[in-house]
Amino acid sequence: MDKTDLRHRMRTLRAEAAARDPDAAETLADKFPMKLLERYGPVVAGYVAINEELDPSPLMQKLAKAGAELCLPRIEDSGELTWRSWNFGEPLERRPFGLSEPSADAPLGQPTLILTPLLAFDGMGNRLGYGKGHYDKALERLREDGRAFACAVAYAAQQIETVPAEPHDQPLDWAVTPIGSVPLFMMRNLKSLAESDERSSSS
Repeated sequence: MDKTDLRHRMRTLRAEAAARDPDAAETLADKFPMKLLERYGPVVAGYVAINEELDPSPLMQKLAKAGAELCLPRIEDSGELTWRSWNFGEPLERRPFGLSEPSADAPLGQPTLILTPLLAFDGMGNRLGYGKGHYDKALERLREDGRAFACAVAYAAQQIETVPAEPHDQPLDWAVTPIGSVPLFMMRNLKSLAESDERSSSS
């Protein structure tokens, strides 16, 4: 299945998951492992949910109370995704595609823990976004400058067997769902170890 067909299918699946679980955002906030903030904070990028994206705001409030410095994505006129510092109660601008974003005057943020919306992910941390590549490019820049831990915020139904991956795609490190966490970076490491063992035994 190509990415366009998969996106269409996953939008339907995500909408069904959202309809089945109206308390998902609060449940997910309760399940989030706070050790991730301790290890990969304090600057946390969230997002403002659109359509049937799982709403991260209860989790963001919990993280802010624990000392996180929040920021939100903004798509600049150049098409580049930046993160801008933001706190609950501060106004947001209505932007193209129904997005609510911080103003261009808000200070630039350099998040180290990035809560990421998506349509689907797989056990190796491959992410299916909306096809514009905004998050991949922004994550690549962050990772070139230092550490950046990408954590998907998703319904469990959004984890699928395989997401088609391309060389420019940036992998997720973790996923948190209303039924618990998926430590994607550990699963990638285990796969790499298994593959290197296979190569050793066959040589």
